[in-house]
Amino acid sequence: MNYLPLLLPIVLLVLGTELVNADEVLTVNGCRIEADSQCPKANLQGANLSNQDMRRMNLEGADLRGADLRHSRLDLANLEKAQLQGADLTRASLQQSQLRLADFSNSTLVAINGWAMYAQAAKFNAADMRAANLEFARLSAAKLHNANLQAANLEMTWLSKADLKGANLKDANLQEVKLSGSNLADADLSGTRTHYGNFQGANMEGCTACPDGWE
Repeated sequence: MNYLPLLLPIVLLVLGTELVNADEVLTVNGCRIEADSQCPKANLQGANLSNQDMRRMNLEGADLRGADLRHSRLDLANLEKAQLQGADLTRASLQQSQLRLADFSNSTLVAINGWAMYAQAAKFNAADMRAANLEFARLSAAKLHNANLQAANLEMTWLSKADLKGANLKDANLQEVKLSGSNLADADLSGTRTHYGNFQGANMEGCTACPDGWE
């Protein structure tokens, strides 16, 4: 007996279901949330983007204020000049992402993996960056007023001319950090590891536990 005519509808149903599932990509205001997607200046304000694969996405100038990006993968993504105030990026991955001039003020970046990310002149004012991995990251001239960097990994991080006024750096790893010309006024470096760090020309007025011997 030829069972092919009986099996054919089932096979087509399975294949059709797989094709539908493959095309089920989260889309917000016309922006497809998937790797390599092109969404410059997209309006993603308040969007739930948690656990998404957003690697290499172009989000230059996008509005991500208040967005939920927890556990999302943003490695190599372009977020230059993006607005992320109040966004939640807890445990997100931002390895080698482009964040120049982006605004992360009042955002949550707890335990992010920001290895070698580029965030020159970005704003992190009052951001929660506890336990963030920022090893080899570029944060020169970044604004980090009152940022919470407790227990963060800042080994070999470029922070020259960064403004860390009032920042909490307790227990952070500052080994070989580059802080020349930075502002550490009223910052707290209690319990930090500062071996081979460069603090040349840093403003340490009112700083707690800043290393001695630098001018």
